[in-house]
Amino acid sequence: MAEEINRLLDEYRNGTITRRQFIQQVIVLTGGLAAATSLIDSLFSTSAHAAQVDPHDSSLASSDVKYTAEDGASIAAYLSRPKGDGKLPAVIVIHENRGINDHIRDVARRLAKAGYVALAPDLLSRQGGTASFPTSDAATEGIRKLDEDLIMKDLARAANFLKSQSFVRPKIGVTGFCWGGGRALLFTTRSKDLAASVIYYGSNPRDLEDVKNVTAAILGHYGGADERITSGVPKLEEAMKKYGKSFEYKIYAGAPHSFNNDTNDRSYRAEAAKEAWGRTLEFFKKHLQS
Repeated sequence: MAEEINRLLDEYRNGTITRRQFIQQVIVLTGGLAAATSLIDSLFSTSAHAAQVDPHDSSLASSDVKYTAEDGASIAAYLSRPKGDGKLPAVIVIHENRGINDHIRDVARRLAKAGYVALAPDLLSRQGGTASFPTSDAATEGIRKLDEDLIMKDLARAANFLKSQSFVRPKIGVTGFCWGGGRALLFTTRSKDLAASVIYYGSNPRDLEDVKNVTAAILGHYGGADERITSGVPKLEEAMKKYGKSFEYKIYAGAPHSFNNDTNDRSYRAEAAKEAWGRTLEFFKKHLQS
């Protein structure tokens, strides 16, 4: 039975079956709801978290895609959008320091459910892609080897890819989490294609003078217990004011780093994550849908 449950768990993580299907089949294997509930609680309290939006949601068109970098390299990405022929604003989603994963794909689908074309590039593509690393720690080591200027170029081509799609209107935003939050903020200082930028607990650019180049409105989400990152917010705010940039932010009391990641029991804070996501959608609506 354990082997069969592990197989089902792998299928769920890979998006082959939904949470409901997983639960139903575990109930069959364990012979009853009570036994299944105990097992499911232990599994889903650690690594088997449910996607907020089903990977196979029939209202969305979601798939893996590729686009070409400036130097000809192939960059893999996950694209999700509402089905239909209309033109929609788009958002680039930048992953954490462990590469693209099911959580980031789910974030892309959440944006798609809110009416956006969401593109989540795998910024480890030049090293074979996130899936080529045996562990998430190995992927983090790969992230550390990335060239920052090359990352910016690959993100610029992501914006170009979106602009070339028939279903995208010329309103593009970016959001990023953790390592991706820092890269999103840096990209906002480099790109003129962006109308809105939402930073989740991302580090400041090494040179705060770079914010003088910002043309997008920026929203920041920071954890009150995330001293390493949040301590830099006053300096960022000062630089934004100095150059007259649109910057608003909130520090969520008691929230740690990565409080939005609902696959990490240690850091996830449901209340803060819910509020931050609501503010994110309001911000994108204001700046991308007008």
